[in-house]
Amino acid sequence: MKSIASVCLLAAVSIVTSANAATDAPQQTPDTFAAAGERITIASGRALNLRCVGKGPKTVLLEAGGNADSTSWFRVQALLSPQARVCAYDRAGYGFSDEGPMPRDLDADVADLSALISTARLNTPLVLAGHSLGSNIVRRYAQLHPKNVSALVLVDPPEQGADALLPTEWKQQDEDGRVQRNAFLDACLKAAEAGTLDHAEGPLASCLRAPPPWQSAPVAAASRTYKLKPAYWRTLRSELDANTAIFAAPVAADESYGATPVIVLSASNDIPGVPDDIRKALQTAREQTHERLVASSKNGRRIDLPAASHDIQIDAPEAVAKAVVEVLAPRK
Repeated sequence: MKSIASVCLLAAVSIVTSANAATDAPQQTPDTFAAAGERITIASGRALNLRCVGKGPKTVLLEAGGNADSTSWFRVQALLSPQARVCAYDRAGYGFSDEGPMPRDLDADVADLSALISTARLNTPLVLAGHSLGSNIVRRYAQLHPKNVSALVLVDPPEQGADALLPTEWKQQDEDGRVQRNAFLDACLKAAEAGTLDHAEGPLASCLRAPPPWQSAPVAAASRTYKLKPAYWRTLRSELDANTAIFAAPVAADESYGATPVIVLSASNDIPGVPDDIRKALQTAREQTHERLVASSKNGRRIDLPAASHDIQIDAPEAVAKAVVEVLAPRK
């Protein structure tokens, strides 16, 4: 039986891939993603990597999911670039961005996002699109800076509040899984600090997974290079620990964005590898999460994409682009 933590770790260490990508979107990451875009200094000695393409009166900012960087948005950026300025960035400790202060929790990520938007002088109000954990980041930013946000596109937000629906024994197993996960991540970190991770054998060989097929060889090599650095492992461990608190509580009943459009893209609700009662609890929490997010706006809408995996931006980038185009248009 797999614990929720072990399932989440597999999802966190590598982005799920699919053969159902849009034919009019790039099939592989452009080789330009193997180098930094524009590094924006947001604090003394610390910069975040920003990639912007396209032109237009409005700007779209894309926020990646957990343990992901700006490369995860390459298809969506290509589809949207004819209609708007579309930017994606690497959060602190990932990609070509410098490591940030610990812990890497929601407050830290939102503070960095705010500094990036201000320092890079991105044209506000922005359309913010966030995948998975990124949906929590853009939501919090929108709550703190409502005038800077014209719309939210939430790409398969994770379930929140599942803990209250799960049996005690499963929650204990989940906690045991987190302990094992952190021990594994600590071992990967030690190997990175020792400079031996690139040639690790045995269990540590799984610290670095094979690149997804949508990464070009230069981009895969660049990704591997940054994952050999201790900063990556410190960031990942801290992020996963923070996620426990982020997703423990349900979406607040009073979370509101007024008339700001909110589109929720929902992928398949199938959760393999867990007992039926656990699956039902997780599915219930997921449905409640998506329903409350739609209800958080007078202009909330849900789009179901049952054929897509959690990584909709990879599986069905045209659906993400279509949702963004919808909210780019002036409201009547």
